Amino acid sequence: MQPTANFTAANLTRSLLRRSRQGALATLMTASGDPYCSLVNVASHYDGSPILLISRLAVHTKNLLADPRVSLMLDERAAGDPLEGSRIMVAGTAEEADGELKAILRRRYLNVHPSAESFADFNDFSFFRIRLTGVHLVAGFGRIVDLRPEKILTSLEGADALVAAEQTAIEHMNSDHRDALNLYATRLLGAETADWRCTGCDPDGLDMSADKRDALRLDFPRRIVAPDELRVILKELAEKARASA
Repeated sequence: MQPTANFTAANLTRSLLRRSRQGALATLMTASGDPYCSLVNVASHYDGSPILLISRLAVHTKNLLADPRVSLMLDERAAGDPLEGSRIMVAGTAEEADGELKAILRRRYLNVHPSAESFADFNDFSFFRIRLTGVHLVAGFGRIVDLRPEKILTSLEGADALVAAEQTAIEHMNSDHRDALNLYATRLLGAETADWRCTGCDPDGLDMSADKRDALRLDFPRRIVAPDELRVILKELAEKARASA
């Protein structure tokens, strides 16, 4: 489990939502209503809600277009007994995106799954966002918690400027500050040295990934809503990481 300064059920759930790159999607078969489960790649919206890129040729897409109720299982993919790792089941409705929302989901999804760019714009593929109605966390024996979505999703109130500047910030970090990203990963999050890159940011934290490595979530020590605040907090975290040596 990725280390967190303040472990709570809500904090762990937020971390899993942000770090998960694959999950098991459950839908209902159109003819019978029987449960159907499939493996999907996932990303997250600014608020943490899951993003899917799926084809209309897939059974799960046909199912959710007929009945948008879905559940998605996300787990830590821990070594050894997988039941010893934390996992969450999120329930909600899958909504197909168009217009401005589609552009947002496309950008955030491709930031974490760049190889999908080769087919993301095919006519049969669509981006979906899961609107959460419930969350069930299992974090070990006796640590089972049901959470309301509003307790774990990131509020975007007042953060329009940060959201608008996100892609510019990502590109700037990846082109000019890879050393800082590696410091965040290794000294603040306990990860191994790798070619860490930024894949997203929001009022609560920064997302990173590296080839063949688990994704990481760097929580900010305070909420931010503006690009200037982002620059300040990233500088503070880099100084903290250097000092930790």
